[in-house]
Amino acid sequence: MKTVDEYINEFESPAKDQLIILRNVIKEILPDVEERLSWGVPTYYYHGYLIQFAGYKKHIGFYTTPSTIDNFKEELKEYKTNNKNTIQFLINKPLPTELIKKMILFRVEENNC
Repeated sequence: MKTVDEYINEFESPAKDQLIILRNVIKEILPDVEERLSWGVPTYYYHGYLIQFAGYKKHIGFYTTPSTIDNFKEELKEYKTNNKNTIQFLINKPLPTELIKKMILFRVEENNC
């Protein structure tokens, strides 16, 4: 079984750099978050499923919940989503780390209810 480090190291920059940034943002907010590979991608658990991310050639996939996407639909207008659970962040643009932090905290709040 691969580790999250091994998963990230499979990528070339700039995708690799963005995956590292995204992982660091998650761990900054939740230092004790459970991290493992599920469905072949980095997956995070905090009182249940929290989020996932995956690297691709042209974008980073950020996987959350329909309620998260609905709650942040105005802030997500410039990003491709499937309106269900997927957001795409293009690798040739900076990650919206403040938005990502807000979405993670939203998910934490959902899981704490």
